[in-house]
Amino acid sequence: MSEHAAIEDQGRAAPVIEVRDLHKRFGRFAALDGLDLRVGAGEVAGFLGPNGAGKSTTIRVLLGMYRYDSGEVRVFGAEPRADAVSIHRRLAYVPGDVTLWPSLSGGECIDLLLSLRGVRAAAAPRRAELVERFELDPTKRASTYSKGNRQKVALIAALCADTDLLILDEPTSGLDPLMNHQFAECVRERAAAGSAILMSSHILADVEQLCETVTIIRAGRTVQSGTLTELRHLRRSRVNATVVGDTSALATPIAVHDLAVQGESVTFTVDDTGLGEVTRILAGLDVRRLTIEPPSLEELFLHAYGDGENDGHGDNDGAHDGSGVHGAANEGGAA
Repeated sequence: MSEHAAIEDQGRAAPVIEVRDLHKRFGRFAALDGLDLRVGAGEVAGFLGPNGAGKSTTIRVLLGMYRYDSGEVRVFGAEPRADAVSIHRRLAYVPGDVTLWPSLSGGECIDLLLSLRGVRAAAAPRRAELVERFELDPTKRASTYSKGNRQKVALIAALCADTDLLILDEPTSGLDPLMNHQFAECVRERAAAGSAILMSSHILADVEQLCETVTIIRAGRTVQSGTLTELRHLRRSRVNATVVGDTSALATPIAVHDLAVQGESVTFTVDDTGLGEVTRILAGLDVRRLTIEPPSLEELFLHAYGDGENDGHGDNDGAHDGSGVHGAANEGGAA
């Protein structure tokens, strides 16, 4: 594990997913280069990195679709390829680019996916509820569906099943804001019921809203991992204040950076370790307005990624893919 890797959280639940020092090559190309990942029961975990970072390759390893060269991979304590059948009974997978059977209706696609899991009858009430919540017309042929409606079919099928693990690869792609809200509610419900959820997404606002923990990868390696609170402690908060009178005391703490004073307006950034001292100083001043903004997930991501620089490692997020919804089902039952 690199020096920038996971921040340990001893209070987390036992892992549903545990990956240690994972390596995977395609010929001379290193897609995964010592990656670490951990997701506990009842946890919504964000999995971040731009195209080519290794997210999709990692997911396919977890699903047992790819062999890996070295490292340790456990899902429910079992190895993904050796115990694929038992693992897939307990998980649901939604790919980012959903392919459906074009001659079937949306409802028939959902029913077929649920039948493959052997839960069609048991899931019928939940299916009806989710079709209504996602405002899907299940009578239309899948060939007429937009990308967003194809995504709804995959999400409904995955959320209908009472699984212990959801693996979601760009799950909100194509959804409008209202449906995105419904998706977020469903994810929270599944987590509250004890399901582990791994969510890969380029939409950082979704991850920031939903995820308790975040793992950021770069060039096939984990560069930062922990709760959002833990990761924010690694970066500076921005302070904006309106102060009447002398503000020179704010220049004293070594944790204060970029101090700018224009009349009564004061702005600066402060290290997490210096927030207490700065708060005490501000308490002794005539402060009329004060906001303290923790670093956003976007700022954390850009910092971890060197403002978007890529080392040229990782996967092509689709170059080795055969994983539409029915393709995933053929692999042992994802969506």
